[in-house]
Amino acid sequence: MIVSKLERHGFNGSTTRWTRNWLYVHTQRVAVNGLMSKWQSVMNGVPQGSVLESVLFNTFVSDIDSGIERTVSKFANDTKVCGAVDTLEGRDAIQRDLDRLERWAYANLMKVNQTK
Repeated sequence: MIVSKLERHGFNGSTTRWTRNWLYVHTQRVAVNGLMSKWQSVMNGVPQGSVLESVLFNTFVSDIDSGIERTVSKFANDTKVCGAVDTLEGRDAIQRDLDRLERWAYANLMKVNQTK
């Protein structure tokens, strides 16, 4: 899914192939108190703390506000829809936006933390 989004943003084939290989065909190991574990295959995901983690995440969520009527605030992994809801039309508009965000999350295999 992220590779197709990179392609839509104009990344070329060699970049997307490298990204796909980096995401799906890499190994890692852990060091604790000077001892190293054996190399293990990593099946998916982005190693936390890498520069690429932020770039890929921002690319992945870049279309999250597509079609949203209200103001969307995006910071790191926190997205909020903002707007005054003092009329029935305002209530309906923000509900449509929340429904759009929910559909986006479902389509992109993301979970929404509704308690926030």
